[in-house]
Amino acid sequence: METTTIKEVSLKLIESAEAAYLTNIGSDGFPNTRAMLNLRNTTQYPGLRDFFSKLDPFQLYFSTNTASRKVTQMKENPNVSVYYCQPKSFHGVMLGGKIEIVEDDNIKQALWQPGWEIYYPKGFNDPDHTVLRMSPLFLRGWYHLQRLELTF
Repeated sequence: METTTIKEVSLKLIESAEAAYLTNIGSDGFPNTRAMLNLRNTTQYPGLRDFFSKLDPFQLYFSTNTASRKVTQMKENPNVSVYYCQPKSFHGVMLGGKIEIVEDDNIKQALWQPGWEIYYPKGFNDPDHTVLRMSPLFLRGWYHLQRLELTF
């Protein structure tokens, strides 16, 4: 499959998958996987379409609690993978790379969603609100029984 096609089908999946599954390696050496809000889902978060249109299309963002175990683990080891899938169509894409904590309040505010006050009462700059950014180094997956593979 051509690189352009791999990118197109992968982005379509990223923009439509209900959740993103983020995996990191804990201090005990075991993988830790958890479902995250898929902020790239254009149906669930149509207001973020403009924000993401100005970025590398494969750059990923996540919102989480600063006090969460994953933030501590990712500070120790920033190597992560993120998996998106449509199980019924046997379409899945895994992106691997390094994750970082975003300190830029403009980005945190741009990603902020109404209703998140239930988790972060002080808004986008609540001390327990953390934004993570992952820029992938590679992509692997399956689409219509074809292997997908890219290096960024």
